[in-house]
Formats: sequence, C-alpha cells, structure tokens
Amino acid sequence: MLGKFFKKKDSSNGQKKGKPKALPPLVDLDQNPLQEGDLVQALRYDLGKSKIVMEDDMIYYESLESGERVSWVKMIDAATEFQKVKKLSS
Repeated sequence: MLGKFFKKKDSSNGQKKGKPKALPPLVDLDQNPLQEGDLVQALRYDLGKSKIVMEDDMIYYESLESGERVSWVKMIDAATEFQKVKKLSS
C-alpha cells in the first residue's frame, strides 16, 4: 500500500534517457565559423589573443601570450550557445 506514495529510485543516477544533446556549433559571437589554426580574441579566462588547436580529438584555445589552454566547451556562451570569442582576420 505504501508503494503508491513513494517513487521508485531510478538506477540511472538521475540521467535522462534518450538522445544525448548535440554539441553547439564552433562559431564565434558573430556566427563566423571557426576551425583549427584560426586566431581569435578570447573574451574569457584572460586568454587574450589565442589560437585554436586540436589535440587528442579535443579542441582548445591556446593563449599566444601565456600559453594557457582552455577547452572550447568552457567558452560556450549560455545565452547564444556560440563561443565567447571574436575571430580575428588573417
């Protein structure tokens, strides 16, 4: 009888079932497409002028000033799902 009042715990650890959410496109705030080797002005993490590098199937922004690397996933703007960077002209 108490089974009516209590929910069964889901064994999936709170993860939703179904398709995983697709990753947002790799574009800057102005919707310019980005690719490996592009130079950008990063607007987060004090990276400044950065280069897009790919290593071990992961994309990073590497600061040309400090050498620090930040994953592209951390640069996603929550409101637009675009990257918080501005592409610099070559």
